[in-house]
Amino acid sequence: MKETNSSTTTEPIGQNLIKVISNVCFSFFVFSVLIFTVIAITYQPPDPWLESSKSLITDFTKVENATFKTDTSVISTGEDLILAPADSPSAGFQITEVTIEKSEEKLAYSNSSLNCDEDLNVVNCSDPRVLIAVERFNLKTFKSRIVFLEYQPPVNGSKPNECDVAWKYRNKKERSWRKYRDYRRFTIGFGVNCSYEVTAAKGFRSGFNARRPRLPSGWNSTRTHLPRIPVNPSDSDINDTIPTVGSESAFRQGKYLVYSQGGDHCKGMNQFLWSFLCGLGEAQFLNRTFVMDLNICLAATYNPSNKDEDGKDFRFYFDFEHLKEVASIVEAREFIKDWRKWERTHRRRIPVRRVASYKITPMQLHKAKSTILYRRFDGPEPENYWYRVCEGEAAKYIERPWHALWKSKRLMNIVSEISGRMDWDFDAVHVVRGEKAENKELWPHLDSDTSPDNLVTKVQAMIQPWRNLYVATNEPFYNYFDKLRSYYKVHLLDDYKELWGNTSEWYNETKTLNDGKPVEFDGYMRVAVDTEVLYRAKTRVETFYNLTSDCKDGVNTC
Repeated sequence: MKETNSSTTTEPIGQNLIKVISNVCFSFFVFSVLIFTVIAITYQPPDPWLESSKSLITDFTKVENATFKTDTSVISTGEDLILAPADSPSAGFQITEVTIEKSEEKLAYSNSSLNCDEDLNVVNCSDPRVLIAVERFNLKTFKSRIVFLEYQPPVNGSKPNECDVAWKYRNKKERSWRKYRDYRRFTIGFGVNCSYEVTAAKGFRSGFNARRPRLPSGWNSTRTHLPRIPVNPSDSDINDTIPTVGSESAFRQGKYLVYSQGGDHCKGMNQFLWSFLCGLGEAQFLNRTFVMDLNICLAATYNPSNKDEDGKDFRFYFDFEHLKEVASIVEAREFIKDWRKWERTHRRRIPVRRVASYKITPMQLHKAKSTILYRRFDGPEPENYWYRVCEGEAAKYIERPWHALWKSKRLMNIVSEISGRMDWDFDAVHVVRGEKAENKELWPHLDSDTSPDNLVTKVQAMIQPWRNLYVATNEPFYNYFDKLRSYYKVHLLDDYKELWGNTSEWYNETKTLNDGKPVEFDGYMRVAVDTEVLYRAKTRVETFYNLTSDCKDGVNTC
């Protein structure tokens, strides 16, 4: 009896202990959920455009005494920060093995057939089977490098068994959605079951009969006696015309933000970008249209004359069409014309609030009702830098719209052609020399580490021999890399001078933008093209990671 009573008295204690433990665990769970909920509500994630490229932001924000240290060895803009790959479903329609098979199925149901008994040396380029053969050949050859988007019907080449075909594509290494074009000449033969097949293909843009012709400026259908002038086809996809405000009522109903010219003018391009995107970010924060001046002063760093050059067009360097699509902007000269016209017509003033100092924050202007907010930057440097508006407390509210700023499509066409001539199958080495190699105090080993002999030794350890090797560099002497030519097919930017020469598409189009005056292919353009070709390489060898142990920004900065 005693044993029985003992067991009954201990049983409630065990049950109570289990209940206590259960209650503690449940309380801990509820408390954890509560904390997680509070964090989820209050947490504000960082700007994904900025976080996706820490090195870029580090370069831009290294400010000492409100001035910039400009690194011109690599140029990055918004399209380099995009995370979505070019072959994602959002990239639009693509030519794949599935789409080719569907095209073949449609032909199988048609009444057309191929007669092998006819002359096999003559190819009917308009036959849909020819295009299918070309699509399949391209997909097999370039599938890992580019995405095919749209084909034009094949046309006759120079021989009876040749066809020229044009198409649009995107490079898989490029993260923007821009399209490029290629046209090649294919030799067509007959394979198994009397089917067409590609037996040979020439290089990038070799199919001249398939390229889109461009009529000379001033051409009129009634002028039949003009001399035949060979011209390169223009890129009809580029639309960088200047937007206008529109009707008078639309002008008066709008809200605008104007920045006067400040101390950033003629500073390095990195500082220009940092400041310009500050102004554009403030306009978006205030829900206003940003009034931008297309005039850029290019700093001496990028000019052979070693002098600042004013009067450069924003559209020479950046994609104005993309900027118009993603941001509310209007060009300054057009805006001033509309402003004056409205005041003359209505004989009264447009409400303008003039903001004299960057110390008046965007948050203080958020409820301003004036049609025009006019920020002035009249103080001494560095008080007159645009980016000062976005410093301090304002940095928590203003997000610079990096996604709005892409490199010029005209420059990217040059990048595409250089890559295409190497069939998008190349490696690259980035060799930074110039002033850094001369400054032995900050970079004691850079000069010797990038000497011709050491370059050969180090590159051989990372890249297979006789590959296409693109050298992106600021080294001015073309023959400096001759020793590499004994081991690789070396390509330098100057090997492609005709792409911006006086018969090129780039030359003709930038000349049109520049009121008929030729445009120099300056140092900033060179770095931009070099950078983008470098990004497209299969293997990339960097100066301050692979070639030298010196720090990128000098001694003790690693």
